[in-house]
Amino acid sequence: MFPSIEVNIKYLHSVYTDRELQYATKQSVGLDLRACFQEESTDIYPGDRVAVPAGVALQIRTAGIAGFIFSRSGLGTKKGLVVSQGVGVIDPDYRGEVIVSVLNNSKEVQTLTQGQRIAQLIFLPVYQASL
Repeated sequence: MFPSIEVNIKYLHSVYTDRELQYATKQSVGLDLRACFQEESTDIYPGDRVAVPAGVALQIRTAGIAGFIFSRSGLGTKKGLVVSQGVGVIDPDYRGEVIVSVLNNSKEVQTLTQGQRIAQLIFLPVYQASL
């Protein structure tokens, strides 16, 4: 069993109505974030990146913890869709909607659909340097 932290989540999109953020198994460390568009889908052309709303806002209530957005390994391997900056950081004081910047590394147009799992959210301890 992993240590737990306190996080408040506000769902901003109906895509989570029946699929709230949850861990897939007892050993999972990432929560799957889903695409929450205005339309049903969007195309991402080779080499392009798209800011994809994830439909949730967070309040990390445990001191010394931040949220990190990582690519889903299957989506990156099979479709070439990855988090564009490598890893996204959610600072503990950020309260807005989580946005995932998705980059198409493949040589083909890729389509993201409403509710599709696009990235994973992991909470990790952080330190500030004494400079």
